[in-house]
Amino acid sequence: MQIVVLAGGVGGSRFVQGVRRAHPGATISVIGNTADDITMHGLRICPDLDTMMYTLGGGGDDERGWGRLGETWNVLGELAAYGVEPSWFSLGDLDIGTHLVRTQMLEAGYPLTEVTQALTARWLAADPGIRLLPMSDDRVETHVVIADPGSPAGRRAVHFQEYWVRLRAAPDALEVVRVGIDAARPTSAVLAALAGADLVLVAPSNPVVSIGPILAVPGLRDALRATPAPVVGFAGILGGAPVLGMAHRLLPAIGVEVDAAAVGLHYGARDAGGVLDLWVMDERDAGSADAVRRGGLAVTTTDLVMADADATAAFVRHALDRLPTGSAPPA
Repeated sequence: MQIVVLAGGVGGSRFVQGVRRAHPGATISVIGNTADDITMHGLRICPDLDTMMYTLGGGGDDERGWGRLGETWNVLGELAAYGVEPSWFSLGDLDIGTHLVRTQMLEAGYPLTEVTQALTARWLAADPGIRLLPMSDDRVETHVVIADPGSPAGRRAVHFQEYWVRLRAAPDALEVVRVGIDAARPTSAVLAALAGADLVLVAPSNPVVSIGPILAVPGLRDALRATPAPVVGFAGILGGAPVLGMAHRLLPAIGVEVDAAAVGLHYGARDAGGVLDLWVMDERDAGSADAVRRGGLAVTTTDLVMADADATAAFVRHALDRLPTGSAPPA
């Protein structure tokens, strides 16, 4: 069975662990968001790809939810002693090793897909059935426009990482801009994975800055619509609030309510120009399921709390048992 998962970082990696538990024999291709990527101190950092890689490889810090297990911060301390900015983004010593390898390979001319393959050869060696695929080899960055009374325009754009980490998403997001998206293209590996999929899952990752950039890569949405596999999406908004992160601070900037039904309708039904065949919401949002159905999208509800891999596997199985007639993948 060939499964493709569209995912971001922390929540996406936990979701993939549950998918693996539900389908231990499947080949899982994870299309990862790269619009969170940023260059700091001369290093190219890919937060979502790295979180996925560390978590699935058993080297992630589950308590923090990001970064390496057993991390130390000596280099960061030295940078602070020199007064070097930015100081608000935490780079651990072990993590810097990953960024050094990536940056050297990129500067040598290797595309990000090949670089990621080289890095994951170490981390995913115990489970070669999982592949991590960047959404594009082209550089894309998410920037957030916020109010700034001190600037001539009264507003300014900051990199998503600055908005999320340094500013803690406190300023209202006026607009979300994906720099470089128009020139980006999905890789041949991504297109082949979608074309050969038996099942496509859209993880309960942030719909604005994790799933949104993946779907915005020119040609990728068309490939998703064209796949012969059923496409199932899972809500990350439970009971009117995001289960992880701060998606509620960004959804209004794209005109979407902080509501599971609204996010499902934002993705839309594949037979009406959207990307989904089935939308899965938490049982506490069952009252808005009819609104999704009226929007033309099949929907089911269940417990979507990712307490552990078994709980996630259970709701993945629940969703597959409720796919519209004729669209179920092979067992």
